[in-house]
Amino acid sequence: MKSKTTIEGFGKRLAQIRKSKGLTQKELGEKVDVSNRVIAYYERETQYPPSHLIGPLAKALKVSADELLGLKTPKSGGNGFSLKFIRRMKKIEALPPFQQKVLLQTIDNFLKGVSK
Repeated sequence: MKSKTTIEGFGKRLAQIRKSKGLTQKELGEKVDVSNRVIAYYERETQYPPSHLIGPLAKALKVSADELLGLKTPKSGGNGFSLKFIRRMKKIEALPPFQQKVLLQTIDNFLKGVSK
């Protein structure tokens, strides 16, 4: 019987870590200078991690190479926010400060009305 390797499930782990960081395949690809199709391939099609991308992927995802390869348990399972929420927050952060302030005031007023 063949023994399981530590890199088994690399693609699934890569996708899980990427999603927990609130990144799309395209965003991760841009960080490591490959296309989103390459990221999709590594997440779904390959059984072996791309040795030349282990370092850049780990750095972009802010995890250790050992965590990415499954040699070490990740420190945390994510930030607890949904991917939809994280993407919206990134868009808000990209707004000019005045627009951020107005939007956040609107959200605060809405939440005050809901909690009554």
